[in-house]
Amino acid sequence: MASLHFLLRPSSNPNLLALPSRSRPVQCANERQALFSRIAPVYDNLNDFLSLGQHRIWKRMAVSWSGAKRGDDVLDLCCGSGDLAFLLSERVGSDGKVIGFDFSREQLLVASSRQHLLSKVCYKNIEWIEGDATKLPFSDCSFDAITMGYGLRNVLDRGKAMQEMFRVLKPGSRVSILDFNKSTKPSITSIQEWMIDNVVVPVATGYGLADEYAYLKSSVQEFLTGKELEKLALEMGFSNAKHYEIGGGIMGNLVAKR
Repeated sequence: MASLHFLLRPSSNPNLLALPSRSRPVQCANERQALFSRIAPVYDNLNDFLSLGQHRIWKRMAVSWSGAKRGDDVLDLCCGSGDLAFLLSERVGSDGKVIGFDFSREQLLVASSRQHLLSKVCYKNIEWIEGDATKLPFSDCSFDAITMGYGLRNVLDRGKAMQEMFRVLKPGSRVSILDFNKSTKPSITSIQEWMIDNVVVPVATGYGLADEYAYLKSSVQEFLTGKELEKLALEMGFSNAKHYEIGGGIMGNLVAKR
């Protein structure tokens, strides 16, 4: 999810792959990686509780907008604990292939453990790779669809990440990016910030993660609006881009076609 490269130690799980280190990590990226590693053990439970389960609906919408279909090769960037990757796996089936890609080894270990516990036949088509979303280790035009859930907001160089998604996406295919919506409506922004201050952070405090979730408000404030995301996608080469406000405007989903 950010500019960070480190070697993933060999694992007994054959679905967890190692990539070589390529450059010195950036300090800010180190901090973001450490943050997501710390929240990995409770990430899924908190998502369910804080969104009242609504995040599962939003994620299904994101996967649907990606256009992934049976037999496709697909990529889930900033995959975290694997929710979108599992949904993609069900869509592409055993004939397809899913890559779950993230910069947090701990998140990938959680995803890999879930893959083993859930034991669906189609989930065998998922591989987990640790690496940098701005320097993807894939050939041009490799994927039929790409998803990214709650990741672009945390990438240091969003333009570069979009360029990389464009590069590895096949012509005519789509990327679907789900994240918090930076609304231009003061009423939506006020509700969003109230929820973060009065619901998200207090609940996270109960898990000993107050500091880890306190960053959320500033990360949304520093994010791009829907129109700015559309503009960025077009500047990076996508032929069209549309941002949809969902969840009452609290969340948003960018859909861009190469």
